[in-house]
Amino acid sequence: MTTTYQHTPHEHTVRRLSGKAPGPAKVNQGRVGFNGRVGLAITTAVGTMVCAYVFAVIAFISLPSALSSGNLTIIIAWVSSNFLQLILLPVIIVGQNLQAGAADKRSEQTYRDAEAVLHEAMEIQKHLLAQDQVLAGLIAAKA
Repeated sequence: MTTTYQHTPHEHTVRRLSGKAPGPAKVNQGRVGFNGRVGLAITTAVGTMVCAYVFAVIAFISLPSALSSGNLTIIIAWVSSNFLQLILLPVIIVGQNLQAGAADKRSEQTYRDAEAVLHEAMEIQKHLLAQDQVLAGLIAAKA
């Protein structure tokens, strides 16, 4: 059979279809080493609302001392250093974890969409090959 087009699949398509292409990466995959594991553990522990509440209690313990000083500089320093920085750190990490989770879900869906598009493209190639066979048969019958 003669065809006017010879399909050459992309190298990643070949790896994907053979099952040799890696799936989407996860944070805890790969080699992170000791320091990476320690950092991830600390971030996981600090990035909770429980930690934010504990930090708030710690910050409020020093509030009476700051207020009794009557010094505006000390009160502002307490608000900025003890309260905002101490409490906002875990709250921001919680928010980032939520955003990262949503991004992971979007990424996973995009990955599945790409797999579906790859499958459809391969089906189109099969369809075109079948059409080539029918056209070649028609041409041969006419000649």
